[in-house]
Amino acid sequence: MLPHIFCPVSATDDLDLLEDLAVAGVAGFRVRDKDATTSELVALTRLVLAAVRPSGAMVIVDDRLDVALATGADGVHLGADDLSVADARRLAPDLVIGATCRNAEAVHRAAVDGATYAGFGPVFATESKAGLPTPLGVDAITGAMGVLPLVAIGGIDADRARRCIDAGAHGVAVIGALWRHPDPLAAAKELMTAVG
Repeated sequence: MLPHIFCPVSATDDLDLLEDLAVAGVAGFRVRDKDATTSELVALTRLVLAAVRPSGAMVIVDDRLDVALATGADGVHLGADDLSVADARRLAPDLVIGATCRNAEAVHRAAVDGATYAGFGPVFATESKAGLPTPLGVDAITGAMGVLPLVAIGGIDADRARRCIDAGAHGVAVIGALWRHPDPLAAAKELMTAVG
């Protein structure tokens, strides 16, 4: 089952908190490190898997189907410049495959190509990734729902997470509101209450 909260993870995050976040109920982790070499990304993915799998959490690797397959991760999340969803589905018929989508048409195309879910956003302005388009807003979620489960991303905190769920999102991906929070575990519990 697709988690309601995804926590993207890079090598610069406090990796000692992963097990505690999973125990606290964060059920999805996305290994996301654009600057890592392949071997570093494999090592990071294995570390995340070892920390969160005992709690039953799902681990997705951003961009790299090869790393997801090599490490035994649960899936891959693909952006517009990555391997196509259709090719990934052909190569890995049993993996969870997420696709970055910015509108209803992209969600429909991802579904046809075999995606499991759509990472939808940025819903709000965010400082976690540079070069993103103008925020889509919560109403865009409602306009794109119904074809694939939508995981809203971009500027999500507990209050905004609730608004996304109310608008029709299946779940949220949260970076800054967890990793930049003074108490990430408290922030995770607040998010779980919000999406629950």
